[in-house]
Amino acid sequence: MIKQVLRWLLLGGTLFFLATALRNNWQEVAAIRIDAAGWAILATATGATLLAHIWAGWVWTWILQDFNQSASSIKLIQAYLKTNIAKYLPGNVGHYIGRIMAAKELRVSTSAATISVLLEPLLMATAALIVVILCSQFTLIQSSIVLLIGQILGLIVALCLLHPLFLNPVIRFVHRQKNKKSQAGNISSVSLGMNRYPLIPLLGELGFLLFRASGFILTLYAIAPIDFSQIPIIIGGFSFAWLLGLIIPGAPGGLGIFEATAIALLQQFFPIALIISASVVYRLISIVSETAAAILAWFDERFF
Repeated sequence: MIKQVLRWLLLGGTLFFLATALRNNWQEVAAIRIDAAGWAILATATGATLLAHIWAGWVWTWILQDFNQSASSIKLIQAYLKTNIAKYLPGNVGHYIGRIMAAKELRVSTSAATISVLLEPLLMATAALIVVILCSQFTLIQSSIVLLIGQILGLIVALCLLHPLFLNPVIRFVHRQKNKKSQAGNISSVSLGMNRYPLIPLLGELGFLLFRASGFILTLYAIAPIDFSQIPIIIGGFSFAWLLGLIIPGAPGGLGIFEATAIALLQQFFPIALIISASVVYRLISIVSETAAAILAWFDERFF
């Protein structure tokens, strides 16, 4: 009950912030125009975001390979793309459940599928923290040494949790609990675990985040010119906003959280009307690209 109340309070506060920012800057936002070249750039931003989701599906297959699962990579990517849009459903777990069920149909161990969808957001969050810290010297984050220290400590904890020394006991505990519930006591929990640090999947998630950031950069550029020197600022602000959208509960797909954080961070470096417009347009681009990815995966599965 308390968790639901806090969730609604968080969502309400975020929507209030966005509504206030839009109301106070409505004239500037309405004055923004996108020319033909800008629309072409937005189409490119959509393509970059679509590529990011396909890449993320491929990285998911790498995670499963670390658990010695040998299902078809193409079919796993198709399943990833078809379920991705479900993250906008209430609860923000529909896409995870869908991936587990799809992986089971491809003869992937239920435990491995479950652990993979829990490990993926941890890898994504770690990648985002790395990018934020690397870009922090260009962003507003540099003004708060306490926040920077907190990020570094959080990154250290996340990197440690990814180590097999810490991760395997958790994996085996979850595996044993699942087997007890399913009364499948003959399945060995020792066989499930990671033999090496998931460095390649972590690097893959860094690539995913940079693909997403490039889509946001192109969205900004389609609306107004930006300097090359501003790119680290945009990447750092985008990554921090995306990270909060990922880890804060109650906002399906980070809806509202990402936009509010991006506006709060980047308005110190860009006109606020530009950031509001870019954030809203990029949300639309994200939804369009995720929907297009799901449709393409469905067509590829049915006709190719």
